[in-house]
Amino acid sequence: MDLFIKFGMLAVFFAVMIYIGLYCRRHTTDVSGFVLGGRSVGPWLTAFAYGTSYFSAVVFVGYAGQFGWKFGVAATWAGIGNALLGSLLAWAVLGRRTRIMTQHLDSATMPQFFANRFHSRGLKLAASAIIFLFLIPYTASLYNGLSRLFGMAFHIDYAVCVVVMAVLTGVYVIAGGYMATAINDFIQGIIMLVGIIAVVAAVLNSQGGFQAALDGLARVSDPATSDTPGVFASFFGPDPVGLLGVVLLTSLGTWGLPQMVQKFYAIQSEKAIDKGMMISTLFALIVAGGCYFLGGFGRLFSTPELVAQNGYDSIIPTMLEGLPTIFIALVVILVLSASMSTLSSLVLTSSSTLTLDFIKPIFQKDMGEKQQIFLIRLLIVVFIAISVVLAIIQYRSSVTFIAQLMGVSWGALAGAFLAPFLYGLYWKRTTKAACAVSFAFSTVVMLCNIFFGKAFPTLLQSPINAGAFCMLAGLVIVPAVSMLTRPPLQQHIEQVFACYEQKVVVTAKDSIGNPRDTVKEEL
Repeated sequence: MDLFIKFGMLAVFFAVMIYIGLYCRRHTTDVSGFVLGGRSVGPWLTAFAYGTSYFSAVVFVGYAGQFGWKFGVAATWAGIGNALLGSLLAWAVLGRRTRIMTQHLDSATMPQFFANRFHSRGLKLAASAIIFLFLIPYTASLYNGLSRLFGMAFHIDYAVCVVVMAVLTGVYVIAGGYMATAINDFIQGIIMLVGIIAVVAAVLNSQGGFQAALDGLARVSDPATSDTPGVFASFFGPDPVGLLGVVLLTSLGTWGLPQMVQKFYAIQSEKAIDKGMMISTLFALIVAGGCYFLGGFGRLFSTPELVAQNGYDSIIPTMLEGLPTIFIALVVILVLSASMSTLSSLVLTSSSTLTLDFIKPIFQKDMGEKQQIFLIRLLIVVFIAISVVLAIIQYRSSVTFIAQLMGVSWGALAGAFLAPFLYGLYWKRTTKAACAVSFAFSTVVMLCNIFFGKAFPTLLQSPINAGAFCMLAGLVIVPAVSMLTRPPLQQHIEQVFACYEQKVVVTAKDSIGNPRDTVKEEL
């Protein structure tokens, strides 16, 4: 009976995803429709697409378990940072300008933005290469954590879980493109919201409630981490500096990730941006805050010996083992929703970038719309297949290189793109040389962190801290190099920024103006 309930819920979930993919085929008649939904996506769909692309199984199983174990309930600060810095501030600073300038420059991808903004084909090719190099292993990392959850719930092989999830995700993305992804993200986001609230409540209830669980956590000691009594139930935990690095990487990182920023390309209107900002922030606060808060109680369910033997990914599944069947099924669908939503966003970003920014300009400049869509769909299949192979190899062998590369993917991408993209939207003096230096700096630093991590200063040996360092360094490197290099051509830069000076007519309910100015305009 238990298995019937679990499989029944999964069957309904998968059927809905596939139906939406087939239903949205009408939006895939051209490249803009397939990649950006025709730039007509409303605030709810965009906000949920942003949030579900942000939080995957890596956060729920991997990061929540790892950082909850290291920092205790103070890990909740990572979720709060994700909401305030990674969502609220990102939408406020990037949302409107990204939408306006990318439409003005006719850019459907981040590499296209760099090419058109800085009048540089080289930047487009470099950005495409970085995305290809680091998004593929990041895609493979989405399967992490599924093995233990599915083993606990269904007792079936991990490879089967990975293949089924990949195939079903591929079907609805290939069929319906961005619009199918956005609608499914909305449904998956609702599942994530309901699921995380229910799971947190159930886990705390199993310990006698919040107060009892917090009291129990305050009694836990780990001399290997800290000698301070009650440190895992404290405000900032045993390692505030390390916690700050986690907050910065997982929050500011979204500002430079192509699969995140691209959500702003497709939003419908300015009002949609304002509404989407609030929805996205609340979503992040509940989902990310709930995940890290839940992970903070991991030491009540596991021991250092078990974690040393089974890894951080075992912590969350161990916490959930004693829950009723309905909760186990809900958690499995929650993690599937988180993984499939992010996977769909990543493969769509990777395939569209490689097609539009690499293959088309180099090999076939006159490629038609149908050919481009066909190639994007073909590459979606290729990228999903590669991610499946990498995930299974990592799971069944002792290869650690793949896991390390997954860990630095976020830092490399965000470190390379955050500063050039941000300054490119706001500062006319930003130069293509500064962008190139930012690309090279973060890519080299994060690759060196894989191979020569032990040679780094102690604080930067962690890929998390190294990634945060690259992002902050880029914010200094780009303006410094821009001031030392030749400024962009005045005619080109004025044409680029002309989009912000265009006058538009809005109703009074959208913008309150001076009544006398309105009369003058009418006269």
